[in-house]
Amino acid sequence: MAGREPAVTFRTRLLLIFTAAVMASVGLVGWMVSSTTRAAFERVESQRVEALVAQFRREFQRRGDEVVRAIAGIANSETATRVALSADPAPYYNEAAALAAANGLDLLELVSADGAIISSAEWPARFGYKEAWLAGTGDWRSRGAFLRREELPDGATLSLAAVAEAHAGDRKIFATGGQRLDREFLSSLVLPEGMRVLLGRVAIGPEDLIGPSGPIADAASLSPLIGEVRSQRREITRTIGSGKSAEIFHALPLIGSDQELLGVLLIGSSRRVLVEMETSLRNTGIVLAALGILVGIALSWWASARVTSPVQALARSAEKVAAGNWEATVETSATGEIGQLARAFNRMTQELVAQRERLLQAERVAAWRELARRLAHELKNPLFPLQITVENMQRARDRAPEQFDEVFREGTGTLLAELTKLKQIIGRFSDFAKMPRPHLQPVDLNALVSETMSFFAPQLERAGIAAHNELAAQLPRVSADAEQVAGVLRNLVLNAIDAMPQGGRLMIRTTATDGGVRLEVGDTGQGLTPEECERLFTPYYTTKTHGTGLGLAIVQSVVSDHNGRISVESQPGQGTTFRIELNV
Repeated sequence: MAGREPAVTFRTRLLLIFTAAVMASVGLVGWMVSSTTRAAFERVESQRVEALVAQFRREFQRRGDEVVRAIAGIANSETATRVALSADPAPYYNEAAALAAANGLDLLELVSADGAIISSAEWPARFGYKEAWLAGTGDWRSRGAFLRREELPDGATLSLAAVAEAHAGDRKIFATGGQRLDREFLSSLVLPEGMRVLLGRVAIGPEDLIGPSGPIADAASLSPLIGEVRSQRREITRTIGSGKSAEIFHALPLIGSDQELLGVLLIGSSRRVLVEMETSLRNTGIVLAALGILVGIALSWWASARVTSPVQALARSAEKVAAGNWEATVETSATGEIGQLARAFNRMTQELVAQRERLLQAERVAAWRELARRLAHELKNPLFPLQITVENMQRARDRAPEQFDEVFREGTGTLLAELTKLKQIIGRFSDFAKMPRPHLQPVDLNALVSETMSFFAPQLERAGIAAHNELAAQLPRVSADAEQVAGVLRNLVLNAIDAMPQGGRLMIRTTATDGGVRLEVGDTGQGLTPEECERLFTPYYTTKTHGTGLGLAIVQSVVSDHNGRISVESQPGQGTTFRIELNV
């Protein structure tokens, strides 16, 4: 019918298209951010668990070596020789207690060659009891330390034990003992934030579960996991709980000398941070989606007006012509059939529109050229190795297919390394652009230094760098943002590590000054020239083969925001020292 409006107007369709596009973009970005965050969290968690397991094994080995040395020393002592030679063991009833205390052992027994207990430090009343398992085993010297279930007057316990033989002529006795594997052992482990370590002593009881502070209240929730380890005798990972209270537990079996399962080490990592982060991202996504809908409505309204206005203007001009106004003109930039009809009304207007289009195009080209120039300036170095690597891979595939796999592995490694550099460049630019103002509060600088050096201790050890702290006693607290100052210290320590590729000495000193404190970070690395020292804090300047040159610029920005001062002293081949002065 004439004059009837269509069911869905062109403007409405544009509105729906813009809104759907914005919502899809927001949803895709939200999914990508959530997936990337989860993957990064899982990767970091795996690294933390591996580090904690390695720390447990090192501590286990260290204590085992101590126990072996202590037991061997007791077996070689004059006391052990006298006991072995004595026809009457009764006078040596209390010898084990004194020897255990002198050698730092929790458990110690002196046992005759036929397995009878001569003296027991942990349970003196067991004098004369038989320890048949000792006489039935071969060479103890080669076995080292092992896990063992020990009986005590107040119940059983797990111990890290060793055995040694004491010989006197044709007679011998056994010295067996060790240290308890209990909460004191767990307390010696350094745990990252959000993680805990537990010990299930299955040789004592299925519900015997302890932590650094003692028995665990939620032992029942972990019983099924411990049961799985007991039945399968392998490492198992399970998520216990749900929501913010969920934890991922990595369970490792602890095997005794006779290949029996004596305990289970449980390493728990809280999921609270990940859940809270996902909730925050989801809420942010909802807000962004709502804003996107509003933006889509506004954009669609604006775009539809630009598209439909020429048609309406042409219709009005046609009506004027039909009414006899031959001087009517059409102001439009449309092309195609509508443009051809518009040019019939007013050729001059069409020419002006064409000129404007040419000008806009020239401006867009100039803008893209400037953007390309800046991007090329920052990214050409990482991109060149990418090009060379891809060309090498193509050449290897065409000319030497049998070597392609090796070239492909090397090439992908290079590609990933260069892509990481690109990410670092972009991340540094982003960090430098959004430096927040410091949140000032009293900060213990000595404690901050100690925490930072503890964090870097494994990396320094691997690099062969000896770290020395000279921290002033009773240092006054400074007014600072603890996180930003910690970032400054981490940056300077990393620079020092880079400056000493062959190892060296790292010194951190704090001293009190008039109205403030001074922090010094020095290394024995390659040193800098006077020209390099002058340009060291200039953004995008670097003396290293990697990096964006923003690290020390950020350091200077943070120090400046704290109303402090930073300086550098260095000579080629004699190391570098950074000095930071902050107000109290």
